[in-house]
Amino acid sequence: MADFADLRTKTDDQLTAELTELKREQYNLRFQAATNQLEAPSRIRMVRRSIAQIKTLQNERAAKAAAGKA
Repeated sequence: MADFADLRTKTDDQLTAELTELKREQYNLRFQAATNQLEAPSRIRMVRRSIAQIKTLQNERAAKAAAGKA
């Protein structure tokens, strides 16, 4: 899991790729939890937090781009 400062240095394409990977992992973790095969329950929270951080950064960049065009 990368911290927020590391995410800021990534490009939009890299963020999108990482978001896709995290969503796939979240999907797998949900299935593991449903079948009682989850080894690290804290990983669910970490993945959710990472997804939120990436989406926040993407929204910040989109707002900045929109403000620059206006």
